[in-house]
Amino acid sequence: MSFSGSLVARKMRAAAIFGLGSSTRDLKPFEQGLNTEWVIGQPGDPAGLAAILVFGGDGTLHRHLGALVKLALPVLVVPAGSGNDFARALALRRVGDSVAAWRRFASGGGNVRTIDLGLITPLDPAGGALIPPGRQFSCVAGVGLDGEISRRANALPRWLRGHGGYALSLPGALLGFRPFHLKLSMPQSDAAGEFLLRSQQPVTAAVFANTPVYGGGMRIAPRALMDDGQLDVCVIRDIAKLKLLGVFPSVYLGKHLGIREVEYYVTPRVRVETEQPREVYADGEYVCRTPVEVGVARGALQVVVP
Repeated sequence: MSFSGSLVARKMRAAAIFGLGSSTRDLKPFEQGLNTEWVIGQPGDPAGLAAILVFGGDGTLHRHLGALVKLALPVLVVPAGSGNDFARALALRRVGDSVAAWRRFASGGGNVRTIDLGLITPLDPAGGALIPPGRQFSCVAGVGLDGEISRRANALPRWLRGHGGYALSLPGALLGFRPFHLKLSMPQSDAAGEFLLRSQQPVTAAVFANTPVYGGGMRIAPRALMDDGQLDVCVIRDIAKLKLLGVFPSVYLGKHLGIREVEYYVTPRVRVETEQPREVYADGEYVCRTPVEVGVARGALQVVVP
C-alpha cells in the first residue's frame, strides 16, 4: 500500500501494550510508511495519543480492559495470543489484518467502531444487592463446565493453548464433573427493575456472550451482536457426557442450538445463582464466584476495525 507525502510527514503518537511473547519488534509492520512516536505500556494519560495497540489474546485484553475504557481511545487488537476470539469477532484474524486496519486508520479512514462490553457484578448472597465495582469482559463469561475447562486450559503450555487448548481440556474436565442447580432471573424488558425467574434446573454450563465466538473459534452464541445492548445466554442443561462429546464439534459451526438440551436467551441483564458458590470465568480468566449479575456496558469501547 502506498502513502502520500503528507501522511508520512504527519507525526502520530500511539501507545502499544504487549502481552506474553510480544515485544517492540512486533511494531515494525505498523511503522512502515508512517511517522509514529510510540508510548510503550499502558499510558496513564490519553492526551496527545491517537490510539492504543494491544498485542496479545483475550487474556491480555481482559487484564487491561478497565483502563482502556477509562482512557477512551480507539483500541486496535493485534492477534498475538493463545486465544484471539475478540480479534476474530472483529474480523482481525491475522496480524496482517491489524496492519491493514492500522494503515487505514492512520490515513484518516474513519474505521473506528463503538461496541458494548459485558459486565459482571457480584451480588450480596443475603440481600441480592449489587456489590460494585463490576468487572468488564470482551467476549464471553461462563459458569459450570466452561469454568473447569478454562482452568485446565490455562494450565497448558502457551503453544498448546493456542492450538485447540479449550477442546483438548474438555475430556479431562468432564471426568469428575457433575451437573449443578442453576437459577437464572431476567428482567421483563430493558427498563424493568424487577427480575423474573426464567430458568431453574440442573445444568452443565451457562455462558453469557457479548461476541459470537470464544474458546478458540467456537460459535457458542451465533446470534450475538457487539453493539445491540444485549447479552446472548446459552444454557446447556444436564446432558449425557458421551452425547456432549459427540455434539461438541457442532459448536464450532453454531449448530448446537438445535440440540434438545440447549436453551438460548437474549437479555440486557441476567442474575445467576447456584446452590453452592461456583467460579465465574470471563475471557478465559477467573473473575469471582456466584451469585452475580451479568449485564452490558453499552458503547463502552472504541475499536479499530478492518
